[in-house]
Amino acid sequence: MLLQIIVVVLGLSTCLGKMPYTNQIPNGHSVPNPCIPGTLWAGVGHTSPAGGGNKNLFGWAFADHGHTWTAALCGEDTDGDGMTNGEELGDPGCVWTVGDTPTHAATHHPGICDPVTLTECMHKNSDWEIDCYLAMY
Repeated sequence: MLLQIIVVVLGLSTCLGKMPYTNQIPNGHSVPNPCIPGTLWAGVGHTSPAGGGNKNLFGWAFADHGHTWTAALCGEDTDGDGMTNGEELGDPGCVWTVGDTPTHAATHHPGICDPVTLTECMHKNSDWEIDCYLAMY
C-alpha cells in the first residue's frame, strides 16, 4: 500500500511539475491545437498535446531562454511558419510580462508549423516528430 501511494505521489509531481511553465508565456493555457481545430494544446513546448516527452522547437527555444519569455524569444519564429512566437501567442509587440493579460488571444502554436495541411509544414512537422494523426488520440 505504501508503495502505491509513493508511486501516485511521484506520478502527480511528474505530471504537474511543468504546469507553471504555461504561466511563463502569454496565453500559455489557451494555445490552439492546429491538428484539431477548436481544441487546445496544453503541452505547448512538447510534441504531444498533453505535454511531457519530447520537446518541440519552441520547447527547446524556451529552455534556451531560461524558461523565460524574453523579447528575443518573442521575436523568433521557432516553427518556421512566417509568424513570430509573439504574434502566435498574442504578444505581437513583445511587451507581455508574467502576470499581465496578453493584448491579443493566441492564434497559432509557436512550435508547430501551421497550417498543418501545407506541404511545407507537413515536412517540417514530420521532421520535428509532430504527427497530427497521433495528436488526435
